[in-house]
Amino acid sequence: MKTIKGPGLFLAQFMGDKAPFNDLSSICKWAASLGFKGVQIPTWDARCIDLEKAAKSKTYAQEIQGIVKEAGLEITELSSHLQGQLVAVHPAYDAQFDGFAPAEVRGNPKARTKWAVQQLKYAAKASANLGLKAHATFSGALLWHTVYPWPQRPAGLVETGFTELAKRWLPILDVFEDNGVDLCYEIHPGEDLHDGISYEMFLEKTKNHKRACLLYDPSHFVLQSMDYLTYIDYYHERIKMFHVKDAEFNPTGKQGVYGGYQNWIDRAGRFRSLGDGQVDFKSIFSKLTGYDYKGWAVLEWECAIKHPEDGAKEGAIFIHDHIIRVTEKAFDDFASTGSNEKFNRSILGI
Repeated sequence: MKTIKGPGLFLAQFMGDKAPFNDLSSICKWAASLGFKGVQIPTWDARCIDLEKAAKSKTYAQEIQGIVKEAGLEITELSSHLQGQLVAVHPAYDAQFDGFAPAEVRGNPKARTKWAVQQLKYAAKASANLGLKAHATFSGALLWHTVYPWPQRPAGLVETGFTELAKRWLPILDVFEDNGVDLCYEIHPGEDLHDGISYEMFLEKTKNHKRACLLYDPSHFVLQSMDYLTYIDYYHERIKMFHVKDAEFNPTGKQGVYGGYQNWIDRAGRFRSLGDGQVDFKSIFSKLTGYDYKGWAVLEWECAIKHPEDGAKEGAIFIHDHIIRVTEKAFDDFASTGSNEKFNRSILGI
């Protein structure tokens, strides 16, 4: 078994226009002051990293590493959630998702997809240049608008959708394979990969591609009323990343999973700061440790109630206290009588 690394912090929700949140150096020093040991870097934020440059220049990648190391931290992984979303976008969402792309490809879905695919390929090479073994992203969605089938889905629609999704991702997955990096999809409502079954359909279409791995975030399963512990039993071999994020689901006679179009604060299901929700993190850390998870435990702060700086401060302590330092000996070694083949055979009467 391995001791899980951490605590790490996903920087995406903390970047801003004011110090210490407006550049990589200062936000890393702030994170270190709270007790974090690593940072997950959003590749769409130029204040953190120039993704293309990191892919093409090992010298630049080393400079980024140096900035993080100077603060006493490590880079846990890179993230391309926004770019991954744009690999597959249904036309109904074009206007909303255009904001994730640079101005020159907005209003041009084909150009936007091409840009997103290139971004993911840069992410593979940049990760390799940084010495990273895993990368976080979203799958995008062609089918999400049909998730609740009314009107009835036409026969073959889901098959066609996943065939196309895999067609778009396979060349990207091959680049990640070439660079020795696992591409970890965050299983998330709004994405075509939103639960175990949809992930398995995608995996089948990619011919069980070894790099089509998982980012485990239990909060998204709480909001779907899924068994997030058994999920680990099913998919632990593919789980290469871990977002430590809390959530709660409190359905009423007026609303449930779908939330009644309410803002996050008024939804039955909502994300919470660590320790304020319903996720059983003791069991999660135990399962992941028992399955020899070798990656980081990274805080992703999303909460409609608590201030993010308080969530980060408390989250660093929360993760630290949940990481299990694995034992190097069996608890009953004191009672060992020793053994050899002759002794074992005598016990068995053979």
